[in-house]
Amino acid sequence: MKRAPRFAIIVAIVVAAFAGRHVIHRGAADAAPAARTTAAANEAPAVPRTWTLGSLQLHPCELPQPHSGLSTAAWCAPFQVPEDRAHPEGRKLDMRLAIVRSSAQVPASDMVVFLAGGPGQAATETWSSVAPAMAPLLAHRHVLLLDQRGTGGSHPLSCRDGDDHDVPGGSEESRGVDADAVRKETKRCLDGLSAQADVRFYTTTDAVADLEDVRKALGSPQFDIFGVSYGTRVAQQYAMRHADAVRALVLDGIAPNALVLGEDFAVNLDAALKAQFARCANDEACRARFADPYQTLYQLRDALRANPHKVSFRDPQTYASTQRTLSEYVLATVVRMFAYSPETAALLPLSIDAAARGDVGPLLGQAKLLTGDLGDTMDGGMQYSVICSEDADLLTPRPQDKDTILGDNMIEAFRAACSVWPHGTRPADFHQPLQSTVPALLMSGEFDPVTPPRYGDEVLKGLPNGRHFVLKGQGHNVVARGCMPRLLDQFIDKADAKALDGTCLERLSPQPVFVGFNGATP
Repeated sequence: MKRAPRFAIIVAIVVAAFAGRHVIHRGAADAAPAARTTAAANEAPAVPRTWTLGSLQLHPCELPQPHSGLSTAAWCAPFQVPEDRAHPEGRKLDMRLAIVRSSAQVPASDMVVFLAGGPGQAATETWSSVAPAMAPLLAHRHVLLLDQRGTGGSHPLSCRDGDDHDVPGGSEESRGVDADAVRKETKRCLDGLSAQADVRFYTTTDAVADLEDVRKALGSPQFDIFGVSYGTRVAQQYAMRHADAVRALVLDGIAPNALVLGEDFAVNLDAALKAQFARCANDEACRARFADPYQTLYQLRDALRANPHKVSFRDPQTYASTQRTLSEYVLATVVRMFAYSPETAALLPLSIDAAARGDVGPLLGQAKLLTGDLGDTMDGGMQYSVICSEDADLLTPRPQDKDTILGDNMIEAFRAACSVWPHGTRPADFHQPLQSTVPALLMSGEFDPVTPPRYGDEVLKGLPNGRHFVLKGQGHNVVARGCMPRLLDQFIDKADAKALDGTCLERLSPQPVFVGFNGATP
């Protein structure tokens, strides 16, 4: 099973897998209802062996879902792109291209495109996490899933790491980023990939060109682009380069073009934790049980800074006794993962309190599930190719982050890794804000620890036909929350964000904080 470098797991800006693992089966292969009689079923038309769209010949296929025996019924076609577009005669990349077919006899001419997050996640592997929210769209439109080059089934840049530590470039006991260890780990990853890939050509800009090639092969339909987290960067870049190809734009967990990935991680997490923990002060049961979770978190951090130590806990999947070193850096990583969704964020005060009292099982057990799922769907080499080409030279030390729970370690680790990793090119206007009249639906979670609502407000300034919804009490990636799937369906149908009635979202509220493992009440 492929594994990303542990550093890449830590720096990922999107965890689409946290939305839950669901599956939707669509297409001609399951068109006959189970309730049909045997005679009626015998009269049903046979499943076609091929389906032609543009110049592509698609065949029925199954998209396996990670950590599951389930799969998604789809239609797939072989598709190749040149690795280096300046030398198209060179290495070709086999891309995984799949279409989840509409149930309509005559679907709309435009096509929905799902762009996964990361950087490093693949559309076909994370589709199951957004499929329930996007299911209504299939009544009228096909959905295109193209694994971005370097991910999933599109020539993945997967680095194998046999170690079981989460600290970038060093042991869990280290008291700072070991730049030499980061460079050594990065070099090991690069050496393992160089025979099969020139990692300079796995950037957002390359992915945008690939997507446009696919559109032309499909007969040049207009696209309804739906990007999640890092996928919102790809979506904005595509809209900048191919404005006439975009009918509608949907951005969930928004990363502005101007954003330098990694720069705001520490301050964004700290702000989200303060806002989430402030709810405890306003809840009598939570206040009585935990007093000040924010203060407890930093007291635990300080204790681990002075004394990182081995701890034992039960593996939540095998129930086997497990040992690992608990340090301030492991704590920061775990807390960041918890903060992504309202369900796990509601467990943070309880889990931090238990850890401060010596019971690390709740904190590290849940963290093992979260980071394990993410690591198995993240291609770390592609993540390096994106960040080192597009952001690393703009990262500067931020002393103001040093005392936050995440600290300034990510920036130092990025800079060390990217001193080794080859850099691709970046267009001169890459970090310019998107200016477009395309209809646009933007959505953010109130407590998002990585792409906060202010990012959506920033992008909205360049989208006069856009609308930004901030979902109360929610975290990162919110398309499946409340009535958002219905609003998404209405928007794609009419391509008019201004006309949407978002009052149904007012019924959303934060997840009640757990004061015990039985729930939010004593």
